[in-house]
Amino acid sequence: MVRVLIYLAAVMALIACSEQPVDPELADTAEVQAFMADAAAVARGQAIFEGSCASFCHANELETKLDASFLFDCQWNYGSSDQDIFNTITTGIPFTRMVGFGSNFPEGDDDLWKVIAYLRSNQQAC
Repeated sequence: MVRVLIYLAAVMALIACSEQPVDPELADTAEVQAFMADAAAVARGQAIFEGSCASFCHANELETKLDASFLFDCQWNYGSSDQDIFNTITTGIPFTRMVGFGSNFPEGDDDLWKVIAYLRSNQQAC
């Protein structure tokens, strides 16, 4: 956790010193990358995914009977950037079973980024 905080502080310092505006999506990608480097964060993302997503709709293994997208094959229907995935998890997808989770996990948005870190850590080669 300390390494993540140090990494995020360094990223924020670089952003603050930059003369050009920073794309917020790149900052989010840096956050996901930091969580990907933290085994405990990836494990928490996996636990949340398995308890909230894989138990009901999505699967950890590619199956032919899925009624929801397989999320480890790099084929995203609603945007493939970290921010797109975050938005999909947060707000859901209208007229589908994908409900919006908002920031209702115990660690709020950090937990959502950890789920994305878990997905990214386990994606097939894209």
